[in-house]
Amino acid sequence: MNLIPVILSGGVGSRLWPTSREAHPKPFMKLADGQTLLQKTFLRAAALPDVTEIITVTNRDLLFKTEDDYRTLDSAHILQSFILEPFGRNTAAAIAIAALHLRDVHGTDAHMLVLAADHLIQDQTAFEQAVLKAVELSDNSWMVTFGIQPSHAETGFGYLEAGQALDKGDGLRVARFVEKPDLQTAAGYLEAGNYFWNSGMFCFQVGTVLDELERHTPDLLAAVAKTIAASRLVEAAGHRCLTLDAPSFDEVNDISFDYAVMEHSERVATIPCSIGWSDVGSWNSISELTAPDDAGNRSNGELLTHNARNNFIQSENRLVALTGVEDLLIVDTPDALLIAHKSCAQDVKHIAQTLKATGHPLHKFHRTVHRPWGTFTTLEEGERYKIKRIVVKPKASLSLQMHHHRSEHWIVVSGMAVVVNDDQTMMLATNESTYIRAGHQHRLQNPGVIDLVMIEVQSGDYVGEDDIVRIEDVYGRVEA
Repeated sequence: MNLIPVILSGGVGSRLWPTSREAHPKPFMKLADGQTLLQKTFLRAAALPDVTEIITVTNRDLLFKTEDDYRTLDSAHILQSFILEPFGRNTAAAIAIAALHLRDVHGTDAHMLVLAADHLIQDQTAFEQAVLKAVELSDNSWMVTFGIQPSHAETGFGYLEAGQALDKGDGLRVARFVEKPDLQTAAGYLEAGNYFWNSGMFCFQVGTVLDELERHTPDLLAAVAKTIAASRLVEAAGHRCLTLDAPSFDEVNDISFDYAVMEHSERVATIPCSIGWSDVGSWNSISELTAPDDAGNRSNGELLTHNARNNFIQSENRLVALTGVEDLLIVDTPDALLIAHKSCAQDVKHIAQTLKATGHPLHKFHRTVHRPWGTFTTLEEGERYKIKRIVVKPKASLSLQMHHHRSEHWIVVSGMAVVVNDDQTMMLATNESTYIRAGHQHRLQNPGVIDLVMIEVQSGDYVGEDDIVRIEDVYGRVEA
């Protein structure tokens, strides 16, 4: 069958702020079982028959987080391929690049299964059956989308209207795509019976999608081909990575695959399916994944209530107590608290957009920030000082760097550290420390097999994260 799943891992998920942020977007959100949405998508794809390769299209700055997620999975039989974007250009560009790449590697008869990294599908058996039907249809040059049987009148999804049944298989021709409707229109769609939620998942042969891209958006396809020609492909055992050229990719049109191709093509079919699908697009949909108590309250974390009904609470770090309130969404993180009425779940995105527009750091980062070498957590910050907890992965290394405005004091809490401090190199054990003056070149390495945990105390006239000059870096973060 030669089926290659392509996972599109982009977007911020602003309706799920404050958990989803630009540097830690929705696919990396952990659900109650401890798995992220991205991990669930990868495992769902890997479990399909005869799948031996999965392509993930993501931002290049998120590669290390993606690899960390995949590393914990039982996926030794899967070739992990990556297409790394310097910035987002929407789904048409991502699918076009994946299709051209697959044509070069597997030929035009290969089948692409396009999946979103941040969706949840709870019925694997029904999903697999739908995929096999889609592959059968795509052999006849159909562009197949998965239409979700609607369970209620939903205004947060786009719809597709199904037309006549096809001669072969269980597919229906798609008559048209419909934007997110108002409630009355959505109720009409539900009653009509031939409208389905547009899942944003697709299946087609590589040659078919390239023909349709050439027919309906040739300029985009040409710009994507130019980008690939200027990009860098690295292959190793069990791993393939195509890093896109930023100047060329900047010329690619920013448009969705639905708008660019699917709404214009005459070869679009749908497989109606009930697969336990959710786009996990708001805190209301997250809340539905947790069982309610007798008063309708749902909680991920410790909750104490008195005369409180139908609330959702997510708080991993501390007890939340409620009294005399109902129909609230409460999401507590170490550095931000969201309180919203359930009827306003879609409006959370406006909070995230305002934070971004004003340059507030909480639109992008959590208190704990992930880096290729590990994490750092800001414990306290004041005028002229900042205190961090730093965790360095085994065998990992920070860049060789220096700061103009701050000095740093490092104390090892656990593990071993190799420290370069100007012209000195030293080994530090637990409870040992060193002082690094402003202007000194320095580097931190973990030579051990367990995490290195350190406390860093910064002091100086400026302690912002942009006061850093990288001289050498094993993760390619030094500008040429």
